[in-house]
Amino acid sequence: MQHPRPELRSDPCPAKTRADLEWDRVLSALAARCAGPLGRGLARALPFAETRDEARQWLEQAAEASRLLAQGRALPAGDVDDVGESLERARAGGVLAPADLRSIGRLLGAARALRRFLASRRAELPRLFDACSTDPTLDELADEMAGSFDADGTLADHASPRLRELRGEWQAARQRMLARMEELMNRYEGVVQDRFVTEREGRWVLPVRSDAHERFPGIVHTTSASGATLFVEPRAVIPMGNRLKVLEADVRREEEAVYARLTALIADALPSVTAAMLALALADVRRATATLALDLALVFPEIVDEARIELKRARHPLLALDLARVVPSDLSVSAGRAVVVSGPNAGGKTVALKTLGLAALMVRAGMPVACADGSIVGLMDVVLTDVGDDQSLQKNLSTFSAHVKNLGEVLQDTSPGALVLLDELAGGTDPREGEALAAAVLDSLCERGGAVAATTHYEGLKALALGDPRFVNASVGFDLATMTPTFELVMGVPGQSSALAVARRFGLPSTVLERAERFLTREDQSFEALVKRLHDERAALELARHAAEREAAESAALRARLADELEAAKAREKQVLSEQGADLLERLRRARDELREARATLRSKKADASAVRDAERAIERVAGEVAMGGALEAVVTGPSGQDGQEERAPVGDLRRGMRVWVPRLRAEADVVDVRADGSVRVAAGPLKLTVARAEIRAPSPRELAPAAPAPRPAGRAPAPAPEESPIPTSDNTCDLRGLRVDDGVGMATTFLDRAVGSQSVVFLVHGHGTGALREAVREELSRSRYVARFRAAPPDQGGEGVTVVWLA
Repeated sequence: MQHPRPELRSDPCPAKTRADLEWDRVLSALAARCAGPLGRGLARALPFAETRDEARQWLEQAAEASRLLAQGRALPAGDVDDVGESLERARAGGVLAPADLRSIGRLLGAARALRRFLASRRAELPRLFDACSTDPTLDELADEMAGSFDADGTLADHASPRLRELRGEWQAARQRMLARMEELMNRYEGVVQDRFVTEREGRWVLPVRSDAHERFPGIVHTTSASGATLFVEPRAVIPMGNRLKVLEADVRREEEAVYARLTALIADALPSVTAAMLALALADVRRATATLALDLALVFPEIVDEARIELKRARHPLLALDLARVVPSDLSVSAGRAVVVSGPNAGGKTVALKTLGLAALMVRAGMPVACADGSIVGLMDVVLTDVGDDQSLQKNLSTFSAHVKNLGEVLQDTSPGALVLLDELAGGTDPREGEALAAAVLDSLCERGGAVAATTHYEGLKALALGDPRFVNASVGFDLATMTPTFELVMGVPGQSSALAVARRFGLPSTVLERAERFLTREDQSFEALVKRLHDERAALELARHAAEREAAESAALRARLADELEAAKAREKQVLSEQGADLLERLRRARDELREARATLRSKKADASAVRDAERAIERVAGEVAMGGALEAVVTGPSGQDGQEERAPVGDLRRGMRVWVPRLRAEADVVDVRADGSVRVAAGPLKLTVARAEIRAPSPRELAPAAPAPRPAGRAPAPAPEESPIPTSDNTCDLRGLRVDDGVGMATTFLDRAVGSQSVVFLVHGHGTGALREAVREELSRSRYVARFRAAPPDQGGEGVTVVWLA
């Protein structure tokens, strides 16, 4: 049943839900990862998105911060103080204290650093740029605040011209007074207790012996604890002390004026300063969210507007904080349907409910979820829970009464878009009435459009899924061999309470257990047997699935290893060919050098030109023989060079510089010279060769070896050549059946290479099949210079499944 989605509620987490799901612990974990008190304050009171667009924007901001952290960088939120109270005092017209002004100055500096960081990465972090950018006009205020205080936090002399002047006067007056005090200490050295100047009751004094103070003119301000020393202000410096007091008052008044001026500047820019504070707090929270996601392997799921949650390999985030390993489970719930979770106590049923609830709340708060990629989380309007014991003696509520009271409130608040989590539904009362009440509550919640997940031990609730598609069974596993829960939740299968098995494991007398089994109804026994059979079958399927996955992984690893070995073999082969080609070219260069030397020698002896031409033709013949060996092809033409596969037309007029195809080289070459005797001098890379004009072909199309006979009509076998009747033997036969096309062609080519010079006729057995291997082999034969001709074998020798090849 489809229900229209209302607008999101502003608070999806009522007080009971907050306590049941321990939401504050999640916020505390987030706050612990914030850089400063400003971010920690926002994290502990993290709001929920009030619209779907806002929820998506928050998640995108957190995702950008996570990608940034994965690159080894983090948002420069800074360790800044919460200056909210200071800003409110400035708003009310009060003058801020120096510590407050310095805190606001640090905040403005951090805001400038954050704005510049985001501006330089605007394309990479568009959502964070929009949310955390600050007013650039605050930079002038930040400079003013930073320049008004020294590094130790005191107000700087240059904070105002008058302050500099007054502090200069005070310093000069103080130096004059100290110099006068030094003179007096020297004059009255016999009565002065010690040589130092100190301050008592705001006046500058000297320590004088109590038994000689009458000989020292001045005013006694105080005495030492022992009474042996009197602190006396000399009469000669009283006017100087008075002047210092006046100057100190002037300095304080000017400092207060500077503080008032700075506070006024802040008050004038109060909206921008407040926005900068909020931007820094948000940036700190988003950075903490990225850190939490990294620590707990959280994932940003697909967000949908539907009231449904599909979590893959989900984990309880608080358990992930406390434990090194948490067993993951697949969880699923949707609007208008109820998941009935059953199984033994302490098996993880309640944990599964809390995991669902926390996933819904974390998404609404802009946080990723403890699950695997491919998960889906809908934006739930509200999460309603009844988990735990709300027994209250003060309210005169028993456990069941409190449970029923909570159920009433949950029913009243349930609507399309609500996620409802109920632990031990209608437990703690008469089993038959409780089972009926639980079924009725689930039915009502589904009718109201809620997405419901409930834990139970009632067999009747497990049976609801057999006749009502709105209900889905789920169970937590229990290993009877070890008597320990597996903590893994399985959708679609009801669970066993396993109470009798646990009792037997822990030593309850067998007579008691036998009586208990007799008290079970036949329906109970049949249902338990059915559930056990389902679990056994599922366990067998799980084993088969794990075995298949293991074999698939091994096969993939084997394929990867074979591919690596094949690439390595190709690389080795290419290296060998390159080395052979380089060797051949070196031999040709040496031959040309020898030719030049022969020419020089012949000329020096005034030999005739015919001797020189004979020597040249001998060298050219050697070069041609090397090229005919085929090893030079990779060096001259490379892998993509022409291979003479297609037939080429003869060339008409030959001109110097013209591009032609030389079949002997199986490569294109440039015409160097056209001689009168009909020969042509060509150059293919470093190789120069003289060939007959009749050998020259046009650069395209490709040349073919002698073509295979035309295809015969269907049903007729080709007649063997009347002049020959070759006989297949083990030496002249190559079996290619069962090979792929590439492998078969390669094996046939290798076989032909070995057969040249030792066999005149060979047989290639490729079979009939689809004909792909036969066509590929014959196409390769048509290109081979070793093949004189080929045809299909006679019917008594395999017909079209065998190709007979006559070697040149």
